[in-house]
Amino acid sequence: MSSRTLVRDRQRIAQLAARQMAQSGSRDTRQAVHKAAHELGLRSPAQLPDQAQVTEALHEHLRLFAPASRLDALKARREAARQALQFLQDFSPRLVGAVLDGSADRYSPVQMHLHSDEPEAVQHFLENQRIPAHLGTRQLRLQRGRATALPCWQFDADGIAFELLVLPHSALRQPPLQPLDDTPMPRASLTQLQQRIAAETAPG
Repeated sequence: MSSRTLVRDRQRIAQLAARQMAQSGSRDTRQAVHKAAHELGLRSPAQLPDQAQVTEALHEHLRLFAPASRLDALKARREAARQALQFLQDFSPRLVGAVLDGSADRYSPVQMHLHSDEPEAVQHFLENQRIPAHLGTRQLRLQRGRATALPCWQFDADGIAFELLVLPHSALRQPPLQPLDDTPMPRASLTQLQQRIAAETAPG
């Protein structure tokens, strides 16, 4: 298989996966990529795109086809994320996911990583603030080849969904891995989010 063919196949999978994610509202890149590869009949691991290729294809699809109202939804969620990063500062919070990378729509939750070696501290904090939250779990890979189930608190505030995933404090230095290619998951502190917003809204 030539390198040109591999590049073309990865691009086809990334574009189909991006379209499926945009239509479904899901941001599960691993699931979308494997579904797209199956539909296209491309079965070799070498033909699969990496995380950056899928994210780029998703952004391009949204730029071309998403309604203008999506940008309002993204702006609202980034402002909600900014406030939450301040509110949860005792847990060294980091913004992750679609709100950070700019692919969020009106269905996207604000996804954050909190850091504590005592997950119940997050529960006590939410209870003290009278925030009714539901406890679930999410799978993340904190190291290669191994997924870990982590507590995840979910709630709505002003019509926006939040997901607060509680990681051990050591994950501040060693971020979780992305599902497709084992690269570190992009995350942003309050300062980094503000810098990103400023850079994306700067004229020219």
